[in-house]
Amino acid sequence: MGTSTVVLSLSVLFVVLGLVGSDPDPLQDYCVADTKKGTKENFYCNGVTCINPEIVNTSHFVTSALSKPGKIGIVLGFNVTLATIFNLPGMNTQGLTMARIDIGPNNLVPPHSHPRASEVAILLKGSLLVGFINTSNHLFTQNLKSGDCFVFPRGMIHFLYNTDSKVQALAVSGLSSQNPGVQMASLAAFATGLAMPDKVFKKLFQINHQDVTGIRTSLGG
Repeated sequence: MGTSTVVLSLSVLFVVLGLVGSDPDPLQDYCVADTKKGTKENFYCNGVTCINPEIVNTSHFVTSALSKPGKIGIVLGFNVTLATIFNLPGMNTQGLTMARIDIGPNNLVPPHSHPRASEVAILLKGSLLVGFINTSNHLFTQNLKSGDCFVFPRGMIHFLYNTDSKVQALAVSGLSSQNPGVQMASLAAFATGLAMPDKVFKKLFQINHQDVTGIRTSLGG
């Protein structure tokens, strides 16, 4: 292979790696989010515009959004509270999202994925069984105790299950994107706006129409 071919191949590789990387690096010290102007003026961009740097102050870089537990859901028994640019505007362009996760006894955050971010979670209270599934359908699981961390690779379906029957679990997660996205596997299948044809589920899961209807109803679809 000639030198020119090697250089061309490496150049293509670097371009591809750049395209599939995480959020782009900021070109300034900070870009405090202007969460009002963009929505009012029909301005569209891949992210949020900045406020004038001359009016930036310390309050733009601090939030108490994660200091209190969120309301636990009735059906699945968990709540996720986010620190994003809307309550922490100094996060804008930093490639970060923070989350507080409260999970009731014997409840779970169901299988889901973040298409634009990897995630690292630290358990602060309680006990959790966590895991993710790779593209070879191999399951990686671990029982966590207080202080343990676990990484969920980008795009992998993962879950967090509170194994304690009495104590509510508390975890905090950091995600490597300002807009990680989330897709719940069960809701994506059974609670879409335009319903998936029943025959797809009948063939895939070997269930009947009544089963499909029951699952849709329980998930709010």
